[in-house]
Amino acid sequence: MSNFTEMDCYLFGQATHYDIYKKMGAHLMEQDGKEGVCFNVWAPHATAVFVIGDFNGWNESSDQMVRVQPKEMGVYELFVPGVKKGAIYKYLIYTQDGRKLYKADPYANYAQLRPETASVVTDISNFKWTDDAWMKERQEKAKTDLYGQPMAIYEVHFGSWMRHMGREDEGFYTYRELAKSLVSYVKEMGYTHIELMGISEYPFDGSWGYQVTGYYAPTSRYGTPEDFMYFVDYLHQNDIGVILDWVPAHFPKDVNGLGRFDGEALYEDPNPQRGEHPHWGTYVFDYGRKEVSNFLIANALYWVEQYHIDGLRMDAVASMIHLDYGREYGKWSSNIYGSNIHLEAVEFLKHLNSMMKKRNPDVLMIAEESTAYSHVTGDVNKDSLGFDYKWNMGWMNDFLEYMARDPKYRQWDYDKLLFSMMYAYSEQYTLVFSHDEVVHGKGSMIAKMPGEYEEKFANLRLAYGYMTCHPGKKLLFMGQDIGEFDEWNENRSVEWDLLTYEKHQCLNDLVKDLNHFYAKHKALYETDFDHEGYEWINNISANENVIVFQKKSGKEFIV
Repeated sequence: MSNFTEMDCYLFGQATHYDIYKKMGAHLMEQDGKEGVCFNVWAPHATAVFVIGDFNGWNESSDQMVRVQPKEMGVYELFVPGVKKGAIYKYLIYTQDGRKLYKADPYANYAQLRPETASVVTDISNFKWTDDAWMKERQEKAKTDLYGQPMAIYEVHFGSWMRHMGREDEGFYTYRELAKSLVSYVKEMGYTHIELMGISEYPFDGSWGYQVTGYYAPTSRYGTPEDFMYFVDYLHQNDIGVILDWVPAHFPKDVNGLGRFDGEALYEDPNPQRGEHPHWGTYVFDYGRKEVSNFLIANALYWVEQYHIDGLRMDAVASMIHLDYGREYGKWSSNIYGSNIHLEAVEFLKHLNSMMKKRNPDVLMIAEESTAYSHVTGDVNKDSLGFDYKWNMGWMNDFLEYMARDPKYRQWDYDKLLFSMMYAYSEQYTLVFSHDEVVHGKGSMIAKMPGEYEEKFANLRLAYGYMTCHPGKKLLFMGQDIGEFDEWNENRSVEWDLLTYEKHQCLNDLVKDLNHFYAKHKALYETDFDHEGYEWINNISANENVIVFQKKSGKEFIV
């Protein structure tokens, strides 16, 4: 009897098999009294598929998979007795033009450490979670007011927050090691959440996790899936939320990955004007294909439901919903109405967000959407994309441009301080000073500030104070709360030695005080998205570079 039933095929073909990862991939089980692994893979254009691995000596003909009914769905299955946890495997796919492709499992829960590219059999069902209190409180807060809670997010790149010095290997902290080090710092600093840059398995360190080859596998750079579960569980025990960066916008062309998976365009859009992204040299998902949509929606649910993740920050949403994003005139194709909106991607986002809220109403969905596309946040039933928050890139760009000016000339940019309040309530915003602002020649946060050494610190203290008071949730990238002068580099640790210098320690103390002050005063967070929570007192003193306003919540107000 097949593990993958006709009902599984039907739901998969409707993009409504939300637990598809429990059937696809490699799963330990028993059949006919024998223990082994059942393998399932989707490859509709293939002429034949084999499982090869260390358990069969990588023999390319010993374990041929069977195409399950209905055959037109293109799902292949094989139970291999004797295969155990830790076994290494790939799929050998024969294409219609006679080529042989060696592919990692798209649904694998674990992968080899790069530069190796095979998948690894594992079992993620036995971890003993101890975060019941956190999960219950998360649900209760969502019932009362999901948006009226304080959020001070600390953005972290796992491999470069801290490293072991003097070791012959890369010095990475494991998931378990970093949990304890990171919790101590984050709690002391008063951050409410951490946001992890790309954790899903990826081949190239320099992509920072934004070019994914293993969507269902936490990267093996830092340990096993169980180790990552421990990391999340430990943070929850210490009342710290965990947000993951998630990348459904595109994927790399690595030969072992999703690209041309069965010899033809499968996960990617077959139209080259839609299916390839010229900026990043990557493939773009075919959101109109139900099985691809299902792959991604189930993946978002997988991280939330299997790893207890508290929120997903969706990368590059603007590139998903705009057909002309990053493309020259004449090199993109419009939708059926002649516009540049990717209708299938919009429908995918609405489907995902509505299902996430139905199954996990207390989980945060956050969009990195950098354009003026309207109704990114809000209720899907009111023609919104359905996100809870949108990164406020407009505020960030205007404010940093204002702060970069010498104070003697800031009066000419006074409007950049005021403009954000013209649209502050059009979406539910998160204010961000993220990793994107401190790389590729942009300079660190303190390096952006004008003036001499002491003036730079004074300006940055002012910037962080203003950010704390402005409506919207908050996000700050690691190293920027100690005043790193160097741009971020993924190959080094945060420059913690800077805290031996007074100015850097004072800046760090200020950020800590601001975070704790913010969390104690409802006026600073409870009415972020309510017009009544903000009132101008003075917005006409351009020559003096002064603005005055008050934040209000109930009987509390702060000027």
